[in-house]
Amino acid sequence: MENINQACEVLVVGAGPAGSACAQMLARAGLDVLLVDEQAFPREKICGDGLIPDALAALRRLNVFEEVMAQAQRVSHVACIGPRGGRVDVPGTMAVLPRRELDMILCTAARRAGVRWLAPARFEAPLVEGERVVGARLRVDGQPLEVSARWVVLATGAKPQALIAAGLCERHTPSGVALRAHVRHEGLAQRLHALEVVWHRKLRGGYGWIFPGPGGVFNIGAGLLGSHQADAQGHGHMQPVNLRQLFADFTEVYAPARELMAEGEMVGELKGAPLRCSLTGARWSRSGMLVCGEAAGSTYAFTGEGIGKAMETGLLAAQALQAARPESLSDAQVRARYEESMQALRTRFSLYEKANRINDHPWLADLVIWRARQSPSILRRLSGVLDERSNPGHLLTVRGLMKLLVPGQ
Repeated sequence: MENINQACEVLVVGAGPAGSACAQMLARAGLDVLLVDEQAFPREKICGDGLIPDALAALRRLNVFEEVMAQAQRVSHVACIGPRGGRVDVPGTMAVLPRRELDMILCTAARRAGVRWLAPARFEAPLVEGERVVGARLRVDGQPLEVSARWVVLATGAKPQALIAAGLCERHTPSGVALRAHVRHEGLAQRLHALEVVWHRKLRGGYGWIFPGPGGVFNIGAGLLGSHQADAQGHGHMQPVNLRQLFADFTEVYAPARELMAEGEMVGELKGAPLRCSLTGARWSRSGMLVCGEAAGSTYAFTGEGIGKAMETGLLAAQALQAARPESLSDAQVRARYEESMQALRTRFSLYEKANRINDHPWLADLVIWRARQSPSILRRLSGVLDERSNPGHLLTVRGLMKLLVPGQ
């Protein structure tokens, strides 16, 4: 453990993609930043491990793109597979790298930029003077440690405990849940080269996936993207879900998944995790504190992809705090800048909420796949969804569905 002064300009809690991105950019701007995480690095992180174009763009901004791609498995297509077995390969520039390696690269890059590092250190509560956050109480080696800070950034992921302690949690239940495994299979590695996403009625509400990673190790998983529901009074609860049964159903309905699990070598355990989606479920700020990454709901509801948007929200938090330093902006002005940028980003998330109906109605995947195989323009639009040039919701409006059902409309 490094020697830690019990004061800094910005304390960033959580060293995943959002926190490390935020910390690095602040340090590059000359701020004194302390980055803490409840686990020592490197550490495992439950995730799909896919890096789509928004993640690759963020990695370039963080000057780690080449380092990541040197370790990652490059991928040139997403294979969309419908309930009836129809398939269309959507071109794009992507990669797969387990989060253990990715997060270590990002954390190390932040430290190279001058960020101070402390782990394992668990966030317990904010330090408050009046209504303003002025630091945090951490737990280090079983002992309390108080760190004062001009600003605190929470990038603590999908689990709600830190948000609850900070008084920023609006919904305790997650937006979704997923279960994944890493499995080595050299034979399949010679045949499966795309990010394979599978819809089926037995997986209704979500999908299954197989992503080829480096060294012949696949990330295989299944998840539900709409497991949170609200009653008439707005109180949230989880739908009853058996993730292991969902995963078993995926291996039953999709032959490559069945082959991978029957013949492959497990690397680690089958593990599940919650998801927080659509920039909902938490307040984004309070005086002296900003929230970014999956704590703020940075995962897309339709795809379950969250790495790129987590980094993007971390960069937005850094931008807001950089602006505060030379201009001596008030707390209210810093918060307004950040919340305005997050609100603009939220517009994109609403489009993916509309597209999420494919997960609820898997037959729509059959329709889109069937038409994309016939129409180069629809295939281009699907490719545009990957790099955010196309609106994923337009395909599934009434007008969009009519165009799919009646070619030439």
